[in-house]
Amino acid sequence: MLRRLYFMIPDESQAMQAVADLETVGVDRNHVHAMPGRGATLTHLPLATERQRRDDAWHLESSVWTANMALFGLALLGLLASLYLRSLAGAAAAATIMVITFAAGAWFAVRVPDTHLSEFRGALAHSEILLMVDVPKAKVFDVEEIIRRRHPEAVMGGAGWTFERLGI
Repeated sequence: MLRRLYFMIPDESQAMQAVADLETVGVDRNHVHAMPGRGATLTHLPLATERQRRDDAWHLESSVWTANMALFGLALLGLLASLYLRSLAGAAAAATIMVITFAAGAWFAVRVPDTHLSEFRGALAHSEILLMVDVPKAKVFDVEEIIRRRHPEAVMGGAGWTFERLGI
């Protein structure tokens, strides 16, 4: 899993310089995705794919979260039914499923960064450019540091997650 870092940049020339600076710290151009705001056109930046513009990562995250909650609810019903039927094995299985789904949900809520495109709609409405940079967790500090030092005009917008193989 890669971290997706979000940066709002006022115009294409500054965004092009930011991409060049990212390449100097080892960020492959294929891991940088630009999304133009309303009225902006990009000619020299790697554009975000359709799946990235739709924020398919958010849809996947939402679906997994909903499935996890549904499984927890079904296990709770199974626990109650097992207790009513006095089935120790059924109650143990249901309780185990509940603990696993609770732990998975807690891990997801605490450990997985959660920034999505919906948080940038206002800035994109003002013709700014959103740069999405996908890097391993170990490179997050380096990328944020070079953008902070060399591009004070850029606004850091947070971090999310992505799976390169899924193209989201």
